[in-house]
Amino acid sequence: MSKHYDVVILGAGVGALTTAALLARRSWRVLVLGQGYRPAHYAFDGLPLARRPFTFIAGSSPGWARVTGELAHSQSFRRHVATLDPMLQILAPRLRLSVHADGALLGREIEREFPEVRRVVDDLDAELARTNAVVDAAFERDAVWPPGTFWERRETSRVAADLPYLGEPGREILADFPRDHPYRAIVETPAAFASDIEGTLPPFALARLHGAWMRGIGELGRGEADLVDFLVDRVRAHGGEARLGDRASQITTRRGRATGVSIEGDDDPTGVQFVVSEQTSSDVLDLASDYRPSRRALDARPRMDVGAQRFVVSMLVRDEGLPAPLATEAFLLSEPGATRPVVHLQKSPIPSPIPGSTLLVAETIVGSDHPFDRDAIRRVRAAVVSVVESFLPFVERHYVLVDSPHDGLPLWDYRSGKRVRVDRTELRAGGGSIDPEPMVPRFRMDAADVAGATRTGALAGEPIRFTLGGAFGVGRSILPGLGQEGELLAAWGVARIITRTDRRKERMRREMWSKVELR
Repeated sequence: MSKHYDVVILGAGVGALTTAALLARRSWRVLVLGQGYRPAHYAFDGLPLARRPFTFIAGSSPGWARVTGELAHSQSFRRHVATLDPMLQILAPRLRLSVHADGALLGREIEREFPEVRRVVDDLDAELARTNAVVDAAFERDAVWPPGTFWERRETSRVAADLPYLGEPGREILADFPRDHPYRAIVETPAAFASDIEGTLPPFALARLHGAWMRGIGELGRGEADLVDFLVDRVRAHGGEARLGDRASQITTRRGRATGVSIEGDDDPTGVQFVVSEQTSSDVLDLASDYRPSRRALDARPRMDVGAQRFVVSMLVRDEGLPAPLATEAFLLSEPGATRPVVHLQKSPIPSPIPGSTLLVAETIVGSDHPFDRDAIRRVRAAVVSVVESFLPFVERHYVLVDSPHDGLPLWDYRSGKRVRVDRTELRAGGGSIDPEPMVPRFRMDAADVAGATRTGALAGEPIRFTLGGAFGVGRSILPGLGQEGELLAAWGVARIITRTDRRKERMRREMWSKVELR
């Protein structure tokens, strides 16, 4: 092997890049491979379109504060963030609720829409504020989530001992609200879209994600690209290498441990000491084709599969078609029992070359009923557009472009005054794909695994140590119930485990000026 790295990172998500930046800061030689990463935005004829929305919901978490503190860039990153107000908006056929950071403004909104449950809402907010204050203190501790070894379980269990709702699947946060009360959807819907677990959220995850929305959401000027660039810059500044356009085709192993990766286009394998991936353990085992885990190791893995996926439609529209009060983050709800999809609608910060136009990114969840039915997927674009039009009644007159990267249908171009179908081959120049692109998955855990979980394991997901020695996971499948914060917790845990394998680097980390930030 002509090249060797201490750690190879597969992926460019929040968890993968955070792990890379931390380890590079701690003097490990790091290589990041994008592993099929595609930027959040592409273009047609110079006009922006989106593969996915991006809301940095974990930006106010103690995990992110700890990461930026160690990287000595808390203040510089904060300068890139603008606080949203209102933080989000809930729209339903007979409801419009704007969630403001100002408690008085939010109180007036609640009083206007739900005067009959105002006291219950206040009690709920107070309870969740207390809960999240306790969780913040726990997540500030240097622990491994989820723990793996005996000592990690002992340490993390002590931290988790006093966490409310954790390991209490029968306890319901919204028990004081009637079963069909619309305020339930106001709490549950934003949390569900921020999570990577399919089905009913565990009470702890619901409390945590609702709190993340309510504490304040920040917007990055270039969306996901700003976060990716920030972390990649940190990797390179500390001697690491990032090749987001490359991918590993194989992981080579010896005696049950990862020893190298074969990179597409390279003649020789690259030697490694550790492999960290945002992919699932099954995907990593597929890459390690010469490794055969024991039956016992395979049986010990939690049983999980893709329960649903995120389908995205982007719409470039002229501002005349958008109501002035529309918030940057909005959730469009249907009537109870309706078959129309629930939509997360985001006004993207990406500027358009057409003055007075805005890129809308609409996301819905394609459930487990037809997750791989191509005909069903092709009908989702029209369904999402229909929902958006029902809440923004004049938007259809002001479309510029409409497209989805997931259904393989032609792009819709309205610049001539009527809908023109554009073949997908014409999108390649702007970074678009001819074939349907994979949707972001949401995971479904086996009921037996969740019911039988320990207190710290009740967050659900795969272990951060994969069955292949030296291979770790930091992606959405590790702590899917916590979304982005789950990826940050996994990243910190993996960085800690790897750092502790080298006493010299661990000693350097402890002696670092991690609390002195250079501005």
